[in-house]
Amino acid sequence: MKAGAEFPRLTPDNHRETSPRDKAYNCIAWAVGEMKQWWEPGLYWVPQDWPTDDRSLGALESLFSTLGYVDCNLDDGLEPGFAKVALYATSAFEGTHAARQLPSGKWTSKLGKLIDIEHDTPEVIAGGEYGEVMQVMKRADAPADLGP
Repeated sequence: MKAGAEFPRLTPDNHRETSPRDKAYNCIAWAVGEMKQWWEPGLYWVPQDWPTDDRSLGALESLFSTLGYVDCNLDDGLEPGFAKVALYATSAFEGTHAARQLPSGKWTSKLGKLIDIEHDTPEVIAGGEYGEVMQVMKRADAPADLGP
């Protein structure tokens, strides 16, 4: 990926492509370890009775809370034994993206229907289309699975 209006903070030195385009899953699915399902209110969501038109930061927070994550005050540092996700939103608090921390301390994101990337920090993909990192959540890491 190249820096542009969508991702103005991307540079060749702060990220790398990790997989090709795939329309089967999105960033939310990728953040919970799912690669076969597009996660979105109205399509597939936990909790299942969530309003289908709610795309707010609160919808993202509710999803990850249901999966056992708790707020960690924007602490995106590596904590052994914990899985972390960064939640992004626009200034109007529209939830736009989720990224997952890797065991190395770097982060991974699925860019819509495009590629997956590994990036140095959550902020690398902020500042454009996704808005800013508004929340970081963590849960005790499940040994072989980040999914629900």
